[in-house]
Amino acid sequence: MPADRISLFAFLDNLSISHKTKQHRPIFTVEEGADIKTALPGGHSKNLFLKDKKGKLFLLSALGETQIILNQLHKALGCARLSFGKAELMEQVLGVTPGSVTAFALINDDEGQVTFVLDAALLACDPVNFHPLKNDATTAISPGALLKFARATGHEPLVVNFAAQQDGAATLVLPSN
Repeated sequence: MPADRISLFAFLDNLSISHKTKQHRPIFTVEEGADIKTALPGGHSKNLFLKDKKGKLFLLSALGETQIILNQLHKALGCARLSFGKAELMEQVLGVTPGSVTAFALINDDEGQVTFVLDAALLACDPVNFHPLKNDATTAISPGALLKFARATGHEPLVVNFAAQQDGAATLVLPSN
């Protein structure tokens, strides 16, 4: 059974991660929630569930405004070409449905099937905002707390600098502490 919001918050509390959640109408795209985001400080994320041609899975969390050149991302990650993962696979591995993809879904990847890719620009924001496993709320935590959370779920993030794209290829940077 995938984690729910209550168990997510308990996990954060057990890690001594401060979090603040705001309930709102369900939002399914970055653009759709623009009015909600103006009332919430910090960096707002877009999250993509991806699969490469060899079957490797990725969860990408980026600043909402960050341009992701999907057909070039595989070069920075050292994997096969990427496409969007199917909804059924996302639900099976991350326990969330389309529109609710979030870094917090790493809590459900018990088998470590997903590589977590994190936008360096998102880490530069404080706080960072994600759906708490459903798209009818937004939870804010510090960027350091995001890294602590990811590592506690067994996912060492690959930090990518999408702003430094050269010829369409993003660059991999060292993980932050």
